[in-house]
This record gives sequence, structure tokens and C-alpha cells, in this order.
Amino acid sequence: MALNEVLTEIDNGLDNAIDRLFELLRIRSISTDPAYKAETHEAAEWLVKELESLGFEAGLRETPGHPMVVAHHRGEGPRLLFYGHYDVQPVDPLELWKTPPFEPELQDTPNGKVIRGRGASDDKGQLMTFIEACRAWKAVNGELPGNLVIFLEGEEESGSPSLVPFMKENAEELTSDLALICDTSMVSPGVPSIAGSLRGMLKDEFTLHGPRIDLHSGHYGGPALNPLREISKIIASLHDEDGRVAVEGFYEGVHEVPAEQLEAWKTCGFDEKDYLQHAGMTVPHGEAGYSTLEQQWARPTLEINGLWGGYQGAGTKTVIPAEAHCKITCRLVGDMDPADIRQKIRKHIEDRLPVDARVTWDGNLDGTPTAVMDTSRPEFEAARQALSDEWSREAVIVGMGGSIPIGTFFKSILGMDAMLIGFANDDDAIHSPNEKYDVKSFHKGIRSWARILDRIAG
Repeated sequence: MALNEVLTEIDNGLDNAIDRLFELLRIRSISTDPAYKAETHEAAEWLVKELESLGFEAGLRETPGHPMVVAHHRGEGPRLLFYGHYDVQPVDPLELWKTPPFEPELQDTPNGKVIRGRGASDDKGQLMTFIEACRAWKAVNGELPGNLVIFLEGEEESGSPSLVPFMKENAEELTSDLALICDTSMVSPGVPSIAGSLRGMLKDEFTLHGPRIDLHSGHYGGPALNPLREISKIIASLHDEDGRVAVEGFYEGVHEVPAEQLEAWKTCGFDEKDYLQHAGMTVPHGEAGYSTLEQQWARPTLEINGLWGGYQGAGTKTVIPAEAHCKITCRLVGDMDPADIRQKIRKHIEDRLPVDARVTWDGNLDGTPTAVMDTSRPEFEAARQALSDEWSREAVIVGMGGSIPIGTFFKSILGMDAMLIGFANDDDAIHSPNEKYDVKSFHKGIRSWARILDRIAG
């Protein structure tokens, strides 16, 4: 397979690979904003052309939302599906960007060169590591490696409304022996990581209604029910003093981490102090009795993402608001059922409503269970060895605190395990101003995929 020659080709072609990534980064593919619908479509077209130029049978598949990109190379060996997404988050607040978000550039930092721009890390830079590995492979060997399916989505940053219907309608075409996902990060800089599990996700939102209209706080202050005061009491009741969720039955289906797994996590390269300092904290604030890694990877959460009501403008307005609003998300683990947890949370809140208050719920929010991969499969060890060779450091199999619905959908819809291997760092500022992707991550990410393909593509 001429692996050494492929790696040399990657090294020699790095500048051109960065130029191609810059082309893709300049396309403002913000999927959640209708104003960028045409440019999101343009990004999909750009990827189709790139994949076709490498010899893939590539096509743009229209959906009710943004298009999917699907490409095939039919070769020998196990069928491998690579997934990524080409859409990006909005750039607001724009005034906090130090450079224009869609004018990518190379910058020198104390930790080395970085690629700065929206989508550099999430997920255009990451998905291009796989495509560039395929490019170098073909340049050396004259053909693409193995039996590949490329599946690129354009709605990941806007809730993936078209994803499940598309997967169901095209299940036979997409189903493969193993999925490869490059939309994750390393547990610590320079420590190559394979995610073996993903926390699930539940979203909910409610409005607490009180008076018929906003009331004058002089005429009604005292007798009136204040929705902001009442919602604050309810929110405070969701956790106890030890950070444990106080909703009855919330922890049903949660399992303790096996002792051997906890021991492995202790040597995975995670730096708790650095992790906390990056977020401006000195100590963890989660569930007492569990380490920071356990809180992040293996324990469920109930978070308040938004809480508002009443007058929000400049100065004061002496009103008692008619409504107060709250957004909630939960990260789920083990066998927790999103629908069951939703019912329990709603009951907890509704049981605590005072007289003259009522609650309405957003009925359009979804939930996905946790995804646990079969890391005993030989492909996982082969990939781990390939990553260890490239990074000159033992690769580790870790949990993930985040929720990537596609990992769950590959399992539930297509019956596939997924191997999640990403090269982002926690300081990449994804979803935030000044997003970046280390050139080292991009370069070694390409080399890593070449090594992995050498071991598992057949």
C-alpha cells in the first residue's frame, strides 16, 4: 500500500491542502439562517466537485432543507462510511472576532500555527483531513483506498431535520460495516483519542404563565403572582446542595463506571487544571463524589440554558411580567430514556406550580439516547495502534460529554457501530468568535487517516 510514500505525499502537499481548505472556509454555509441558503448549497456543490476530481462517484442529494453529499468508491475490503458536516454556526457576536470569520488566515500563536476562521475546526477542517488522506493515497497508489462511502450533511448545526428521513430512505445505500466520524476532539493536546461512547440529549422549554397581562408593580406589587419569582423557585428545586438532580427517578438507567475503566481514564492525558482554567474556573461544580472526567463523560446532567422574562431594555420598567421562560437540556447516559426523563422533569415542575400559575411546553423538541460503541471490535484496536504510531503517544479510548446524534442514528437506523476520531482541541473556540484549528491537528489528522485506512480498509 506504500504507506510511507503516502505520508510523504501528505507532507509535501500540506500547503496546497490548506489552500483547498481555505476555499471551503470562505463559503458562508450557515445552515440555520435562511439568508445563507444559497451559500450552504454552494458548499455542498464544492465538495461534490472535489470528490469527483478524486474519482469518487459523488452526487448532491436534495432534501426539504439543505442537501446531503453522498459519494462512493467501490473497492475491495470492508465497507467504511465517513461522515462529516459542511455547515457552520452563525458568527455572532461579530464584533468579538479579531479577523473576518469567513476570510481564513494562518496565524502564529505561542502554541504553533493555527488556521483561523468559522468552520476551521467544526467541521470543515476535520472533514477535509479525511478527503486529503484519500487524495494523497490516490496520488501514490493510482486509486482510492478500499470500499468507501462519504456522507456529508448540511444541517448538523441546525438540528439535522432532514437527516433521519434521509437515512431511512437511503438505508441500503448508506449501511456499511463501520462508520467513521471526525467531528470530535482529543482528550488533551497531542493525545490521540477514540470516543467509545456519547452522552444522549434531551431538550425542553417551558413558559410559566401568571397574570393575564403585565401588571403595574405599584398597583399589584404584593398581591400579584410574579412568574419570575416562581420560576426561580422551581429552577432552584431541580438540584440538591451536592449538585445531584433532584427530579424523582432521574437516575434510573444510570450505571456506575467499571473500576478498570476509571483506572484507564486516569492515564488518558486529561489535565483537569487546564480544562477548568480554560473555562475560567478553579474547581468542578458538578455532582459531588465524582471526578471531573466522570462528571463530563459518565454522569447525566440537567442544565438551565436560558431563563428570562419581563422588561429587558435599558433603564427600568416597573412591571410584574405575565410570563417567565426557561430552556433546559439534559445529557443522558446508560439506559436513560429521553421520553421517560421528559415526563419526569415536567411532572416535577408542574407539581410545584402555585395557585393561579400554569405552564405550557414546547412540543417540538427532540431527544436522543446515549450511544455506546463495541470497542472490542478489531478495527478499534487497529485504529488505536495507527494513531499511536502517528502521534508517538499511546492513543486512548475515551468517553464524550457531548451528544452527536449521528452516532446514535448510525446504530438505531443502520445498525452500525461508529468510530469517532477527531483532532480538535478544547481551545478551538468552536461555536464562538475566533474559531481556530491547529495546523498540527490538520496535518497529523490527514496522516492519521492515511494510517488508519492502511490498517482497516483492506
